Amino acid sequence: MNQVVTKIDLPDLPLYKRGKVRDIYDFNDKLLFVATDRVSAFDYILPQGIPGKGKVLTEISVFWFNYLQDIIKNHLISAKTEDFPEAAKKYQTLLEGRSLLVKKTDLVPIECVVRGYIIGSGWKEYQENNNVVCGIKLPSGLKLAEILPEPIFTPAIKNDEGHDENVSFAKMQNYIGKELSEKLRELSLNIYLKAQKYALEKGIIIADTKFEFGLLNNEIILIDEVLTPDSSRFWPEETYKVGTSPVSFDKQIVRDYLENSGWDKTPPIPNLPTEIIEKTAKEYLRIQNLLIS
Repeated sequence: MNQVVTKIDLPDLPLYKRGKVRDIYDFNDKLLFVATDRVSAFDYILPQGIPGKGKVLTEISVFWFNYLQDIIKNHLISAKTEDFPEAAKKYQTLLEGRSLLVKKTDLVPIECVVRGYIIGSGWKEYQENNNVVCGIKLPSGLKLAEILPEPIFTPAIKNDEGHDENVSFAKMQNYIGKELSEKLRELSLNIYLKAQKYALEKGIIIADTKFEFGLLNNEIILIDEVLTPDSSRFWPEETYKVGTSPVSFDKQIVRDYLENSGWDKTPPIPNLPTEIIEKTAKEYLRIQNLLIS
């Protein structure tokens, strides 16, 4: 098994933010994104990581940033360590394959979620809220994991701690303005449709995904990660079946293990068995190989 990198110490670089998976360093008008192998579930970072995960997330994001350029510009400057700021070059070995130098933007504080299938929190809300998901009325009688008549845009307001808050489009407009909201909805749906078409050619269903955007000189650009197993729900088309919860190419294996472990989702956080770590690592690699081949 590959080495697991859950912490990367770059003591003389200016730390901007430490997220659940990524450490971000500040270089004035640029940021250095470093993807570790940390894995989170139920808002907790788990004691162990998933080997190779950070590199998988980075490579997949780079692929999609390039593939989607005809729809929207993105924040990527370079994934090559030789292009990084001088102060970061001495950490080349640590950063190789898991780092992106990006443009710094003004973050739009909205998670732009697109759902093409009814699953997860959308399925739960559909059942509990008279067929309405984030203010959108859907047809009655939908089954678990069924494809929607057309993809829907279901934004969430980003919270610094805990879960993001699912909101209606009307509330999003009140929060960031009508014009920006409409542009983000259109962009998100267009990105999803193009990515979904490509993925289906590879035998993959993108059930849902979330995008983040920033503003740079008043222009909307795609930022953070994009269409990775951490930000999206990928299903193998060959085993997909309406009415059942499909197998996912992501950390669902980890979530399922924890759900059935007896853990009450409060500290202390349990360790993952080696077999669960290895199985999850294989799924991350599998989706990378399927998408980028």
